[in-house]
Amino acid sequence: MSDLTALSRFMSYALRHAPEAAGLELDGEGWAEVSDLVRGAQAAGHPLTDALLRKIVRTSDKQRFRLSDDGRRIRASQGHSVAVDLQLSPVVPPETLFHGTATRFLAAIQAEGLKPGSRQHVHLSDTEETATAVGRRHGRAVVLRVAAGAMHRDGFAFYRSENGVWLTEHVPPRFLDAPMPDRR
Repeated sequence: MSDLTALSRFMSYALRHAPEAAGLELDGEGWAEVSDLVRGAQAAGHPLTDALLRKIVRTSDKQRFRLSDDGRRIRASQGHSVAVDLQLSPVVPPETLFHGTATRFLAAIQAEGLKPGSRQHVHLSDTEETATAVGRRHGRAVVLRVAAGAMHRDGFAFYRSENGVWLTEHVPPRFLDAPMPDRR
């Protein structure tokens, strides 16, 4: 694992799940001072600098982080298990979205639907390829089709994070189509 990857993972952990790991206090919208994150990461043994932080934000293929317009604050784009309000407005989703997971979770998902677990929202993708990549991170991948348009018409709210991930609170089983196996 590269140094940038390790630092990015620590930043994700601190900004999404455990601000105390970097001595941070997130505001209600998930923002922290860049200088506080750098200082807290260093105190926790992670050699983060302002320049490295900005490089991670700029070069992240998943755009997991966002800097404020003045560049003084940072937050994670989505995936929080700590309570934050990202100030996202509901949007109309496409008819179909996708969710990648591991085959070992399939029985529970078919019985209970998709739940956010420790996060605030269920994460959905607008492409099968992205969902497959997500599913592979957890084991042998399976991709579920989500009838997002039908959910929306039934009153479910959808949001789109700053980095393009689709978010909703729960996907009941009736809105899930048969899984698509990993074709790799």
